[in-house]
Amino acid sequence: MDLPVMPPVKPMLAKSVPKIPDVGHVEPKWDGFRTIVFRDGDEVELGSRNEKPMTRYFPELVEALRQNLPPRCVVDGEIVTIVGDRLQFEVLQQRIHPAASRIQLLSEQTPASFIAFDLLALGDENLMEQPFSQRRARLVEALSAAKAPVYCTPATSDLDTGQEWFGMFEGAGLDGVVAKPLDGPYEPNQRSMFKIKHARTADCVVAGFRWHKSGPIVGSLLLGLYREDGSLQHVGVAASFPMARRAELVQELEPYRMAVEDLGTHPWGKWAEAQAHEHQRMPGNVSRWNSTKDLSFVPLRPDLVVEVAYDQMEGDRFRHTAQFRRWRTDRTPDSCGYEQLERPVNFRLEDVLSPVGSKAPKIVGD
Repeated sequence: MDLPVMPPVKPMLAKSVPKIPDVGHVEPKWDGFRTIVFRDGDEVELGSRNEKPMTRYFPELVEALRQNLPPRCVVDGEIVTIVGDRLQFEVLQQRIHPAASRIQLLSEQTPASFIAFDLLALGDENLMEQPFSQRRARLVEALSAAKAPVYCTPATSDLDTGQEWFGMFEGAGLDGVVAKPLDGPYEPNQRSMFKIKHARTADCVVAGFRWHKSGPIVGSLLLGLYREDGSLQHVGVAASFPMARRAELVQELEPYRMAVEDLGTHPWGKWAEAQAHEHQRMPGNVSRWNSTKDLSFVPLRPDLVVEVAYDQMEGDRFRHTAQFRRWRTDRTPDSCGYEQLERPVNFRLEDVLSPVGSKAPKIVGD
């Protein structure tokens, strides 16, 4: 491989802001694996955010990129999986597997797609110093004939349209929107863009905690929501606390701790059973990313209610770590159910990616 921009390259990043800035460009924030594609003829390498190649995990996508990208180019984008009318990040995670036979099977059962949103090199040209407006125009031109599963992300220069997308596209499984200054160069590993994600709150039952890796202080609170059948579903954790606050939480939670011999009466008392791990997503799950990581927890009587902030759901769980807001002593645990959660309006993913129709995005550089 001999390109003007060679792997590895750290992708340019975005910083979180509360509202969409008017910087001239807004595009969907795709919920997948950030990937920089390096293509030199038949050679294709998929570089990840941590600079480790992901090429072996997506053989079907490598072939699609050979067919749809220019012969020599470096393209920044996102690998996603599309199931029905939505993105499914949980399905995408399953594609990272050590067994070649499993990778091949999944490539056929849940094929991946690639959404391109920046162009770092084309032919013998290094485009990283060019302003984004020029890189975007070159990208749209370079991918004008691309077909599924390779797409050029829609984008708009109109702030009002960007605001509409922010609310509308979540129903298709998107993560929010990204705003990009039109005059900026490509800056690897720098937070030079702006991301705007949905922020919501929920009242959850605190049914346990995990110790912090550094010592006898609280690492994370285990959160639950009640289903209609009365079972308490583990929905995620709240883990962002200053060290001093982690120590205080040990004392605050002490009156609610349960003895090990009483674990059978706990809503998650069967966490140690393998089948419970697999089907009910109990907090004792073994991590698919690190099988040596201790995910055992200290059970608490499910009497405490906490208000947390979250961005979106992935199935029946929070997609990311929730943020502690406050204790809710005025709420009873049995009032903490799924019905309180805001559900996004359904929106078909094909409408997000289609450049035609009444709700079609205005393509910058088109």
